[in-house]
Amino acid sequence: MTLTSAIPVLRVGDYPAARAFWTEIMGFAIAEEGGDRAQFGIFKRDAAVVFVDAWHGPDAAPSPGWRAYFHNDDVDALAQALAASGVSVAGPVDTVYGMREIVVEDLAGNRLCFGQDT
Repeated sequence: MTLTSAIPVLRVGDYPAARAFWTEIMGFAIAEEGGDRAQFGIFKRDAAVVFVDAWHGPDAAPSPGWRAYFHNDDVDALAQALAASGVSVAGPVDTVYGMREIVVEDLAGNRLCFGQDT
């Protein structure tokens, strides 16, 4: 048996705001939504996929660590594009483990890391 992918599931309290963040700022497309009044969405950009869940509400206290890690082929260009969209971007930094990374937070406080092999 082979696992072929893993998809992060991010909990949020405000689905319309999260939807706008993922589509308008992060550049993801809506692949699917669930609920009479959408409370769950599957968002895709290139090969990256993220599930956004408002049915269960936000986590009581967002983790100080990453909630999702996205591999990227040009983290510097992504950092510039996100900053131009008004997103606060930490980095880029070159790590001791051979990655160049940036970190951003979504509106619910989920920390998202984007990394590129150095």
